[in-house]
Amino acid sequence: MSNASLEAVQPSLQPQPGAPDNWRRFFTFSTDHKVIGIQYIVVAFVFFLFGGLLAMVMRGELLTPEADLVDRTVYNGLFTMHGTIMLFMWTFPMLNGLANYLVPLMIGARDMAFPRLNAAAFWLVPLFGVILTLSFFVPGGPSQSGWWAYPPVSLQNPTGNLINGQSLWILAVALSGISSIMGAVNIVTTILRMRAPGMGWFKMPAFCWTVLAAQLIQLFGLPALTAGAVMLLFDLTVGTSFFNPELGGDPVLYQHFFWFYSHPAVYVIILPIFGVFSEVFPVYSRKPLFGYPVVVVSSLIITGLSGIVWVHHMFASGTPGWMRMLFMITTMTISVPTGIKVFAWVATIWGGRLRLNSAMLFALGGLSMFLFAGITGIMLASAPFDIHVNNTYFVVGHFHYVIYGAVVMGFYAAIYHWFPKMTGRMYYEGLGKLHFVLTFIGANLNFLPMHPAGLMGMPRRVASYDPEFALWNVLASLGGFLLGVSTLPFILNMLSSWSRGPEAGDNPWRAIGLEWLVSSPPPHENFDEIPVVVSGPYGYGSDEPLVANSPTKE
Repeated sequence: MSNASLEAVQPSLQPQPGAPDNWRRFFTFSTDHKVIGIQYIVVAFVFFLFGGLLAMVMRGELLTPEADLVDRTVYNGLFTMHGTIMLFMWTFPMLNGLANYLVPLMIGARDMAFPRLNAAAFWLVPLFGVILTLSFFVPGGPSQSGWWAYPPVSLQNPTGNLINGQSLWILAVALSGISSIMGAVNIVTTILRMRAPGMGWFKMPAFCWTVLAAQLIQLFGLPALTAGAVMLLFDLTVGTSFFNPELGGDPVLYQHFFWFYSHPAVYVIILPIFGVFSEVFPVYSRKPLFGYPVVVVSSLIITGLSGIVWVHHMFASGTPGWMRMLFMITTMTISVPTGIKVFAWVATIWGGRLRLNSAMLFALGGLSMFLFAGITGIMLASAPFDIHVNNTYFVVGHFHYVIYGAVVMGFYAAIYHWFPKMTGRMYYEGLGKLHFVLTFIGANLNFLPMHPAGLMGMPRRVASYDPEFALWNVLASLGGFLLGVSTLPFILNMLSSWSRGPEAGDNPWRAIGLEWLVSSPPPHENFDEIPVVVSGPYGYGSDEPLVANSPTKE
């Protein structure tokens, strides 16, 4: 790709006259991908703390078998809000933040392909975050319909008002889908059209490959969920009959709309974390990523297979036997390309000169918890076993080992790894390692006891339970409280390091990649001259340079 074609896609983005060049810029309508990336990350973490606080209230309720802390209706609302906040206000915005900040730097671009669309996609996030939060407090909220608003329960409107808590919740989900689709269009276009000269497909960093694979799923799958949310909103507010059985609608159709995207959404979430692992392990092992082409291709295979696995969530919904067998096979098959990645990471670490700093510890912890989640995932892919543990805490434990054990640990690994690049400061390693120890112990103590409780038959979404499950719930609650405490050293570390931490330099980790060749933090347009890439991204031990010209500003 020539520099002329790059300029055709990417207009020059000079700083606006009078634009603030300090912390105030994070409160402006900026088109700088780096500012937007940090805006995403900070907003996501604020909602992460809020969603975690709701979880701690739920775990406080589950300390005893009796429902004696909050009203059952309030508990159901907490359940719904915790799940939706953690997904729509934490996971997806956090992923978009990392992609926004890193992808242009990694591929040698000055910004995203559509900077104003990028800013608009971000500013939708606090908007639907406020709407989502309000839905909990407005009468008629989503306390009875679970965290996925299955009809016909979600179509009940006891208030009789057009605007109620349930309709606000559905509107927030629809706006979230629109924002994510806008972001996916931007990210995919940026990767396809704005790579630096010489950066062929198999010279692109693994993180960019996994982000591309994830955003392709967003483009093809997310419209289904967004359309389903809009149709459900119409059923609730204007009386259409898409999913209302009393008017001839089909509530199971909503499940297909929902799960057609929402199981692939797990791969949208986990694929960029696979990319983080693929960037972190080589740096702190001082070895190239083992089997880079195979790791890349396996990401694309996961993307393809992700569209034909959704029905395993509906094994207990009257699914025909042939369909159960088909989707059981496809669900198990997707573990093969995932396992390939795990073997590649282990081979990368094996025999390396390991540096166990905070980023590496979180990556190793996330990998170990993902392995456990993968084992229980294969178990749930089997239709007989899935039906046996359907709607029990076994499913909750598996899900949280993926979402918290792998994804959140991967987020922390990414933040610690790229924090010096984002801020120009080093974090405090002692606080980082304390954060890891508390998080790893708390996560396992919280989510591991859910598996035996689920095998014994404890149902999820309940505020009270049989006393035989009390021990497992006490352990899980203690782990949940420890996870809450674990965020304190992280917050202290980030705030103090950003304001007064030691200067980091441009490349404190001696990493290989275009983002490490610019100053920390990077200048406004990243590169004074678009770099020409001459080697791959993982050339540890090679004398071949990464670029043929200096990409940094003088």
